[in-house]
Amino acid sequence: MREFLLGLRLLTGSGRGNRTRFLLMVVGSAIGVCCLAVVLSIPGLIAAQDARKTSREPDCSNGLGTCHARHGLGLALTRVDPYGDEALTRIFVAQDDKAIAPPPGLRALPAPGQVYVSPRLHEALRADPGLAKMLPGREAGIISASGLAHPDELYAYVGVRMDEVERGGRLSSFGRERTAFPTVDSSTLDILRFTLAGVVLLPLAVYLSVCARLSAAARARRLAALRLLGLSRMGLQRVNAAETVVAALLGAVLGLGTYWVVNQIASRIGLPGFDWYPSDASLPVSALLVCLIGCPALAWFVSRFGAKRAANDPLGVRRFAEPKPPSLWGLVLLVPGLGIIAGYCAVGIAGHPPTDTKLSSILVPLAVVLVGAGLVLTLPALSRLLARKVAARTGSLSLGLAMRRNEVEPSGPLRVATGLVVLIFAASLTQGVLVELDQVSKNTAPVQAYRVDLRDLTEGERRAIGEVPGTRGHVLETASWSDDDGAEFELGVEGVIASCAQLRAMAAALEGCEEGQPALLSVPHGVNEAPAPPGTPFQFRFVDDQGHHRVVSVRLPERVVHYQDDAVFPALSGGTLIIPPSLVPTGFRPDEGELLLVSDSEPHVVRSVLQNIAAVDPMLEVETEGVDITALRQLAVIKTLLAVGMVLGLVIGVAAYLVAAADRAVERRAQVTALSLLGARRRTLRAVQVAQVVVPLGVGLGLAVVAGKAAESSYLVTGGGAVFWDGDGVPLLLAAAVGAVVVAALGALPLVGRRIDPELIRRD
Repeated sequence: MREFLLGLRLLTGSGRGNRTRFLLMVVGSAIGVCCLAVVLSIPGLIAAQDARKTSREPDCSNGLGTCHARHGLGLALTRVDPYGDEALTRIFVAQDDKAIAPPPGLRALPAPGQVYVSPRLHEALRADPGLAKMLPGREAGIISASGLAHPDELYAYVGVRMDEVERGGRLSSFGRERTAFPTVDSSTLDILRFTLAGVVLLPLAVYLSVCARLSAAARARRLAALRLLGLSRMGLQRVNAAETVVAALLGAVLGLGTYWVVNQIASRIGLPGFDWYPSDASLPVSALLVCLIGCPALAWFVSRFGAKRAANDPLGVRRFAEPKPPSLWGLVLLVPGLGIIAGYCAVGIAGHPPTDTKLSSILVPLAVVLVGAGLVLTLPALSRLLARKVAARTGSLSLGLAMRRNEVEPSGPLRVATGLVVLIFAASLTQGVLVELDQVSKNTAPVQAYRVDLRDLTEGERRAIGEVPGTRGHVLETASWSDDDGAEFELGVEGVIASCAQLRAMAAALEGCEEGQPALLSVPHGVNEAPAPPGTPFQFRFVDDQGHHRVVSVRLPERVVHYQDDAVFPALSGGTLIIPPSLVPTGFRPDEGELLLVSDSEPHVVRSVLQNIAAVDPMLEVETEGVDITALRQLAVIKTLLAVGMVLGLVIGVAAYLVAAADRAVERRAQVTALSLLGARRRTLRAVQVAQVVVPLGVGLGLAVVAGKAAESSYLVTGGGAVFWDGDGVPLLLAAAVGAVVVAALGALPLVGRRIDPELIRRD
């Protein structure tokens, strides 16, 4: 305890410079803790949104799994449709004479003809009157915050009669064990944690270490003096820890306060694709303990490492003895990490991606951590080896002086460079995650297809939907039917009921079609084999609104129609049998099948088509082919959070560079002054300072780009996607690396000034 108090007395009574350094350590730690708090708040934020989703979902509704309600008092039907890039969720609710407890956010369930909407949907209805077609009834109220996952959610409860919800599930209450539409599913959340750990936490550890080692050389000389005066090794470590631990603790408190302010402001502004309530991002007790205990613990560990040389060799520190060469223990981490990454890259090249996802989910993050830590620990040894080789062969005075200095003290310039090296390494990993997420199924074609189950439509509704404005055309899809006793029709064939005019309206190119004649469909780059020899009969079953059935037999033709549309995957598949509408009995439609419509894929066109379909029947389930709106919502959230992580990583990397560069400028003043008194020109000294930083930084960034791209490829190999090797991001990474070198070079120039202060070397 006495040593700790001694450290505090030395801090308060050691002059303005030390107090300024202490303040910088506090501010630096606060920035780091604030960034750490942002990362630690994300899982709780997502869990809070999912908890509200879980508490409001009907216990049983169509499309959400098996119904477990035994005594349902009503019916519920859930519909989720795309509204641009957002999801529009509608809950159709009907109840009998007995009231059902309302979900969170409502005081009572809507009566038939009433609609309760979220605030954002209330605004959207004013801006887009056509949206009211999807919400039949009058607006009766607004859903409060307790019933919404986030402030900008498009959500509505629509009251209907019991006889109108034919396809709904029994409803007894609201609330489920888990939500059917999580903000981010568990596997994607694991990806997010893994990426943020690489993008933010690795640079953060480097940054906090840099802050804890401000003025390391001056402090080492002061500690060596205390050691020579008789202070024990443990006492020396306690004295050194007093300053760093107190600074880290004060910085942690200040950082948590800063995070609270940032959360209050950012939650009210929102981020593109992601918004939240301020209470969602409240830090749990475990996160607070990590910030308040973990950061001072890291500072204590760094201070012990910094005081080790002063405790073991105080005379060497006071007399500026040559330090021991850096160890190669970093290779113990780097080599296994690169081995795991290289192994996954090798199986990717061989075309045999691993199938054991559980093992890969452990090994790949482990390899990333090993490589990241190995890069940081190995750079001093590699820098010293490179400096020795270059100094022995160069004929340049500036480069020779710089390399000799790096050979003697390789960790000095690397304190400046390490944060940028880790940032580039993490940026490559983030790019790999974005590549994998971009493989989520989404429609990028100029056309959009819609499918509606024919069993949900009457003949009048089918005709009305087929004529909705905004569509290019429509056809009916069905499949051949076989009875259980007839072996003649065991083979099946897909059929499409359409005229040549209907197909021509949907297709970009159509060749060989003749009205009234059956034909087989052939599509480019598809499987176009006929399911049976020509002349083979296939039966198709039709039904009318009264439930009467008819069977029509169609023989497989030899005629082939070449069809091509603008979709990424053709809306109609090869080998499909084209059935002319003239063969279908009047008033009948396929017993089973789908109504397929095609329109342009512009967002306003898709919205208009969905609204016009809802005008016919707002409860219809419309499949927007190629668009998984829940997956796209998750993708938008993940991209936003990764962008936040990259911004935090950039802030941390730049802050680490600025802190380390400023600290190094102060430590190098005596050496620069000595060289100036010996006659070295300012131009030479500036070249020396630039070379000292740029050469090891260039080597480190080169290793970071190579290791990062290898880690990215190994991640893509294990991700299950179709893309293993992404070369599009290499120019961006190289440009970022070159930019980091330029910034580091410019930052090294002010180390040499015009004024020479002999006092800087007289004191030593």
